[in-house]
Amino acid sequence: MSDTGLTSGNDFTTAEEPFRLFATWLEDATKSEINDPNGVALATVDSDGFPDVRMVLLKGFDEAGFVFYTNFESAKGREILGNMKAAMCFHWKSLRRQVRVRGPVEIVSDAEADAYFASRPRGSRIGAWASKQSRPLESRFALEKAVAEYTARYAVGQIPRPPYWSGFRIVPKTIEFWHDRPFRLHDRLLFTRDEGGKWGTQRLYP
Repeated sequence: MSDTGLTSGNDFTTAEEPFRLFATWLEDATKSEINDPNGVALATVDSDGFPDVRMVLLKGFDEAGFVFYTNFESAKGREILGNMKAAMCFHWKSLRRQVRVRGPVEIVSDAEADAYFASRPRGSRIGAWASKQSRPLESRFALEKAVAEYTARYAVGQIPRPPYWSGFRIVPKTIEFWHDRPFRLHDRLLFTRDEGGKWGTQRLYP
């Protein structure tokens, strides 16, 4: 566990800034979670206002926000582009902790998207071209055929990033940290960012 003094008992509720605390909790989760400590539930709404949620992987964060990548023609891509707002919930069961993030969304720069795409395994880059994410698939063979076609097309050299594939950054307005306590008397600390970018904190009833 980290020795920052922000991870045990009630100590985390004295934090004045959320990103250092989040970094500490993510580091702890990296040591204790069996799979995908960066896995996060991403919530959006469709054009009819119906909520939608799925798991994605956090691929970066800093004071600007929380970044993930996707096919912009997927369901989540279309939903986010429709209103540019989203929410996330991290749940680290091994630590009995969760973090909730809400805010507007922005598209990452082309340079950021290109750099991350280039870092992916070659098969994942091929998959980004082959998969018409979230749309009807007539058979597994159709997907495998598309993978074979793009594998042949990009047999040598670099694989370019598809024009419809990039990243989103949730720019948090609120970040809530939750820690399990006995008898469901949990600790909750809510960070809220004002228009000037300053964070305020408030403890919440469980």
